[in-house]
Amino acid sequence: MRVAFEGENAHEAERFNMGERIREVEQGPDGALWLLEDGSKARLLKLTPNEA
Repeated sequence: MRVAFEGENAHEAERFNMGERIREVEQGPDGALWLLEDGSKARLLKLTPNEA
């Protein structure tokens, strides 16, 4: 999900189907986001910014 901010308000701007439910999200010390999927074939995913 992409969240957009308008002043102090936030709202859903876009939703992405990743095929599984996300069970937990944490931010690592390097700023990367770690996502843990739910289910018997759950994956641990690391999201980092795309460096241009």
